[in-house]
Amino acid sequence: MNIDRNKIAEDYKTIQDEICAALENLDGHVAFEEELWEREGGGGGRTRVIQNGKILEKGGVNFSAVHGHLPDVVKRSLNVEQDDFFATGVSIVIHPNHPLVPIIHMNIRYFEMPSSFHNGGEPVRWFGGGIDLTPHYVFDEDARFFHQQLKDVCSKYSPEFYPRFKQWADNYFFIKHRQETRGIGGIFYDRLTANEDLSWSDIFEFSKALGRSFIPTYTELVNRNRNKSFTAEQQEWQYVRRSRYAEFNLVYDAGTKFGLETNGRIESILMSLPPTAKWFYNYQAEDGSEEARTLSLLKKGIDWV
Repeated sequence: MNIDRNKIAEDYKTIQDEICAALENLDGHVAFEEELWEREGGGGGRTRVIQNGKILEKGGVNFSAVHGHLPDVVKRSLNVEQDDFFATGVSIVIHPNHPLVPIIHMNIRYFEMPSSFHNGGEPVRWFGGGIDLTPHYVFDEDARFFHQQLKDVCSKYSPEFYPRFKQWADNYFFIKHRQETRGIGGIFYDRLTANEDLSWSDIFEFSKALGRSFIPTYTELVNRNRNKSFTAEQQEWQYVRRSRYAEFNLVYDAGTKFGLETNGRIESILMSLPPTAKWFYNYQAEDGSEEARTLSLLKKGIDWV
């Protein structure tokens, strides 16, 4: 079965609508602001931002469907000859105002080019995406729940998906200059294409299933922790962890780089940055503290399920 890029874009827009409505209900205090935009060179999108809520301090749920010509630097990185492209996706980052409620990120996307020197002119297309969790404090029961949710979604399509994509996330969401993972990982995949076991339709359905897993997963994690009390010191630690999140997104994140290199909309690209973050010189967590325990769990290869 072939797939139609317009159908993919429309289904992604529906998922954006569903997630925004559910997050407004979860917060119960504020609504998303929407800005429609057009990209110079082709296409556009819907940027939706929620701010200063009861629990959601800043969040974005963005949809885009863009097309045009790739810059030379992107063509070289993709190792392609043609420069016409189409890309669509939904990207989410949520920063809560509560240090015991985690940051969450999700992205589902589709990329297409008309031809490549690798395959004699046949269209090149793939899906990518992922979801990862960045707790300010790692709670084992929450980490197990989160990873079990992802494993359940993956297992419906392939038993290989979760272990493969979990390892990919561990490697991708890694802050090399800090020698720590951004959070407790999740799953990440890129350039996923049809094969003898999975059709294009299967992969598209997996992409949508992952997108629709966001709300039940995050709603549960927020409601588990939103009514817990916290201290000023814990709030300061939240700002420290946010600074590491910002470092990853500005230095390593592939989506940020792609957006900047393809003349994307800057407000949408940098939507992922937290509203407040702090950098303390040579910050050291106290031995035996919950902060030190969290740092000890920011490493690759932890099997949560």
